[in-house]
Amino acid sequence: MSPETSNPIPNDRGQHLLRVLIQRYIRDGQPVGSRTLSKDTGLDLSPATIRNVMSDLEGLGLVSAPHTSAGRIPTPKGYRLFVDTLVRYRQPGDVEIRRIQEQIHGESDDRESMVGVVSNMLSEFTSMAGVVTVPRPPQITFRQIEFLPLSEKRILVILVVNDREVQNRILHTDRDYSASELQQAQNFINEHYAGTDMEQVRSNLLQDLDSTRDSMSKTMYEIISVTQSAMDGASDPNKKYVVAGETNLMDFAELSDVDTLRGLFDAFSRKRMILDLMDRSINANGVQIFIGEESGYKIFDGCSVITAPYHVDDDTIGVLGVIGPTRMAYDRVVPIVDVTARLLETALNQNT
Repeated sequence: MSPETSNPIPNDRGQHLLRVLIQRYIRDGQPVGSRTLSKDTGLDLSPATIRNVMSDLEGLGLVSAPHTSAGRIPTPKGYRLFVDTLVRYRQPGDVEIRRIQEQIHGESDDRESMVGVVSNMLSEFTSMAGVVTVPRPPQITFRQIEFLPLSEKRILVILVVNDREVQNRILHTDRDYSASELQQAQNFINEHYAGTDMEQVRSNLLQDLDSTRDSMSKTMYEIISVTQSAMDGASDPNKKYVVAGETNLMDFAELSDVDTLRGLFDAFSRKRMILDLMDRSINANGVQIFIGEESGYKIFDGCSVITAPYHVDDDTIGVLGVIGPTRMAYDRVVPIVDVTARLLETALNQNT
């Protein structure tokens, strides 16, 4: 799960009322008033007392009051407290687990088909959008790099990985470099890193460069420094994901206006934002929950993204998740994402 938030509510009564309010709002999508809470909580509290507690919760930034209603709705901060400390998660039943197992194992000979099945299942079980990154290769080995000077302060980078895979990139620099300067930099990289795992090259290049900074020219240091950006994405240049159920988001009133939908569908098609969220979960310990603005992308301010990494042996090779409104059934969705990741792992490990 995501790192827990400290609980600012001073008493059990306030926590119980917030839990009931969020559960009711998730179910109905309507602001929750004090009379409704009085009936739902099972506590012997007057509407006036509940209004006072709601005022305190609003002061803590956990609920807000829409101008058109006397009721309250949860804020992203309220949802965060809910998922970290108040929610009671419900594990999928045996029937659901068997369905996931059967469908995954039905595609066990083809990883990409397996990923498609999993994204469809996540969408089906949650009625939201299911996303799964395609498993990345277990290892990419750096073989050689070559720099060619271009016009207008640009460098063509030719990167060779594994046996014969060639990737080309164009770097934009602060000034022009000569062919001899570029030759010197490429010789340094090839001499020190040929045959090394690409992830290790990316992580060690600048560190190693700093340790030898005093013994090399300023020009060479500059060239090798900007080379780091050419390494980005080299470990999986064709990185992609499979998404299913994007149109399910049209069924949620808070996401259904034309501009919001257009922005969300554009985010799915452009990939960058989705892949960034998934990448931020690649080394996570279990399920991660991004609520509203926690994603860092404005288009997802009305959404929550639930993700979990999946592994083959000890190597994280992908991430799966669900994207939906902040008003989602976290108690059910979070365990589904977690269990699906574990079942996908089991299937992949059986076929390695």
